[in-house]
Amino acid sequence: MKKNKAIFYMIFSVIAFAVMNAIVKYLNVFNVYQIVFFRSIGTLAITIPLVVKNKIPFLGTKRKLLLLRGIAGVISLTCFFQSLNYLAVGTAVSLRYTSPIFAAIFAMFFLKEKVKPIQWLLFIIAFIGVLIIKGFGVDVDTTGLLLVICSAIFLGFIFVIIRKIGGKENPLVIINYFMIIAFIFGGFMSINNWVSPNFLEWMLLFSLGVFGYVGQLYMTKAFQSDETSMIAPLKYLEVIFMIIIGATWFKEVYNLYTLFGVFLILLGLIYNIYIKNQSK
Repeated sequence: MKKNKAIFYMIFSVIAFAVMNAIVKYLNVFNVYQIVFFRSIGTLAITIPLVVKNKIPFLGTKRKLLLLRGIAGVISLTCFFQSLNYLAVGTAVSLRYTSPIFAAIFAMFFLKEKVKPIQWLLFIIAFIGVLIIKGFGVDVDTTGLLLVICSAIFLGFIFVIIRKIGGKENPLVIINYFMIIAFIFGGFMSINNWVSPNFLEWMLLFSLGVFGYVGQLYMTKAFQSDETSMIAPLKYLEVIFMIIIGATWFKEVYNLYTLFGVFLILLGLIYNIYIKNQSK
């Protein structure tokens, strides 16, 4: 039951993040710092009243880990949004999904979690599926490549930090640390880069925080519920949801290569879950 709940939490999380990423793509006229700033405002408007209402200790108990998680989150988020200025969206998204591989590596060293050789093979198969879906048909800018890989490394590190914190902290406290740091950083950096939104853009900018809150909350719950190497690969599902959103919202067309990539992703994910269940 606990395992099934963790899987549900992560799937719900990646849907929310997929919608958020689609909105970011639509709002590409704004600079990365302004996007990060609004991403934080929308979430803090939800989390701070909830923390106060439920009388949750605002600073938490594992403050060093919470601060580290917040800083890593801002670095990962900013690097990813910035990489979109140098890379095609598909290439950037594909490369960022190397994060579960980094998460598994970090988990081996910091959490002493074991990853079987067959699971590494499945990670590679799933990653190949991502590459097939988005492809490398265009030149990959070196700056963009470094930015998105940096984002993936810090995202993998975040997975492990959340798992290290475990169930000892309320998810709202973990999210607040991330968003407050994002608010300060994004707000300060936006001062000289501000672009005035129209009414629709205001609504979409604020919605980033709402979708980000939902995604963050359920991702945190998922990692608090089960092992990193079990849950982290489910992040690949966001690519599939992005395909659905791309086809319906942006009228993107996907061919048989895309379908084959989806098959490889599902194969890697489902079989990895099966391997983990069998080992227990």
